[in-house]
Amino acid sequence: MHYDNIAARAVQAAHWGDSMMRSAELMTIDAELHVPAAKIQLVRFHIVEPADDVLRDDAYWLDLCLTPRPRNARACYRDHWAADHFEPIGDVFLVPPGETMRARSDGGRPQVSILCHLLPEPIREWFGGDLRWTEPRLKASLDIGDATIRGLLLRLAQEARHPGFGSTVLVELIAAQMAIELGRYCASITEDPARGGLAAWRLRRIEERLREGQQIATLAELAGLCRLSVRQLTRGFRISRGCSLGQYMAQCRLESAKRLLAADKSVKAIAYSLGFASPSSFSYAFRRAVGETPRQFRQRVPSAS
Repeated sequence: MHYDNIAARAVQAAHWGDSMMRSAELMTIDAELHVPAAKIQLVRFHIVEPADDVLRDDAYWLDLCLTPRPRNARACYRDHWAADHFEPIGDVFLVPPGETMRARSDGGRPQVSILCHLLPEPIREWFGGDLRWTEPRLKASLDIGDATIRGLLLRLAQEARHPGFGSTVLVELIAAQMAIELGRYCASITEDPARGGLAAWRLRRIEERLREGQQIATLAELAGLCRLSVRQLTRGFRISRGCSLGQYMAQCRLESAKRLLAADKSVKAIAYSLGFASPSSFSYAFRRAVGETPRQFRQRVPSAS
């Protein structure tokens, strides 16, 4: 395989239209890996002031934020929506190739992300054409709750930090699986959200409750908020988000842990407030999900105080 040519093609594919958000002074690339179908980057964004930028890429741009995103992060697909129509950006978002996204935030602490640029040519070959990103799918691309996609991105982050034997082959296999899961996620977003999924207001109530970062929510409580049975809630949530409600709750608990660590609360206090049996069980779960211990995370991420 001609990796030099492939890498050059990947670098050329990933660019920013009129945005300077990813320019050298705002972004530091800590690690980078190239395979035929993708380019992987572990990056730090130095966005501490309010931002208003335009994002555009000729590849599928997947971004998993490993630290809390800047405050009030939101985006608009300006070629499809009204200029003032912005939707929240989640931990994982996607910019399909050729689409233009306008991103805004209120600023905050520096951000660390794992980026996966999937070249469109292999995806066209595998799926017999481009994935079709309708307006409902574009909205869903801003907050991808699929646990498999998130897990693959975390695995890429681990490999970018500590590449080992057969790293190129492993990353290539993960990139191929990522493309398949992305195709499945796209196909799962139907034009009619009522076909077994949860209504938007129910999803919003669930998210608001889980992101409070207070006492742990129970399935019964969430079902009550949505005026559904637990069975209806869990079935509808999986159809809407492509992952189980339990997986999503674990993800929200992890983000709450990150915020509390950045707020300089003790590991012990955080562990018990999030419902872990002990600080050690919290540390084990955090390291398995993030790739570093709570104390290592706190040392790397500036305090919010």
